[in-house]
Amino acid sequence: MFDVLVYLYETYYRPDACPDSEALTKKLSAIGFEEEEIAKALGWLTDLAESNHEFFDATPHQTAFSFGFRIYADREMDIIGTPAIGFIQFLESAKLIDAVQREIVIERALAVGESPISLDKLKVIVLMVLWSQGKEPDSLIFDELFIDEDEAEPRLLH
Repeated sequence: MFDVLVYLYETYYRPDACPDSEALTKKLSAIGFEEEEIAKALGWLTDLAESNHEFFDATPHQTAFSFGFRIYADREMDIIGTPAIGFIQFLESAKLIDAVQREIVIERALAVGESPISLDKLKVIVLMVLWSQGKEPDSLIFDELFIDEDEAEPRLLH
């Protein structure tokens, strides 16, 4: 599923640039993605679009500028995992995502059905949430989303 999501991000600048679901399925199949993975990815994206509408319609805009602290339920901690939660907190504290986007990321991470979700997959989720909202990640978040922790060279401070 995540390979399909990354392909869509790299291929289509905006979600509305994607062809309709049937044409997109055919295109993805022709490229070599498996039907099951395509179905999961497109279903996940459909649910993401619904989450975007639900959270933004139901949440006053003030919450996007909330200075509160998010307490995670035990189920969320188990499924998302400490490294991913730490990354979400980093993104929010750096003001790269707001409280509403954080909640959408958490909701979409819980929907993946893996426990705990890997940090690499969470980064794709964050990227797709921003992409679905038509937001371009700035260079800091882009670097954080695509750095490979296993092969990364240490960052120099000068």
